[in-house]
Amino acid sequence: MNTYSNEVRAHTALHVIKGSLQKVLGTKLTYSTYVKDNHGRIGVLANVKPREEEIEEVMREANGVIEKGLPVLREILPRDDAERIYGKDVYDYFPVPSEVRELIVIKIPNWNVNACSRDHTANTREVGQVLLDYWRYKQAKGLLEVAFNLARSE
Repeated sequence: MNTYSNEVRAHTALHVIKGSLQKVLGTKLTYSTYVKDNHGRIGVLANVKPREEEIEEVMREANGVIEKGLPVLREILPRDDAERIYGKDVYDYFPVPSEVRELIVIKIPNWNVNACSRDHTANTREVGQVLLDYWRYKQAKGLLEVAFNLARSE
């Protein structure tokens, strides 16, 4: 097993949790992300405040994908090809500047696809367990924030 920094593991966890939020809550666009050491936070646009049980399901799904050890694939594609293959799913709320003609696309098969230039683990198992820190819903902005910590690695 490769050894990754906590920030690389936490950043990969953002992709996993984004996929969980999409599956459980039907969210589409990521509004913000934050990673520092073994802590991360993702903000997504959401029309409705989720129930506590739904957030618990988001975390269960995320940890299930982590346990499966799915590959985290990296493709470098011309922007037009990336958009043709993946559609607008490769983008978050804030668009990639139009002058960028080549995208690095991170793909967890059947889970998440996103343009992203950061470093990632080779597979989801290398993230390790994610633990919910807190979540909050900002109704005025229609913004759901989910913060997490990585469980200590052995």
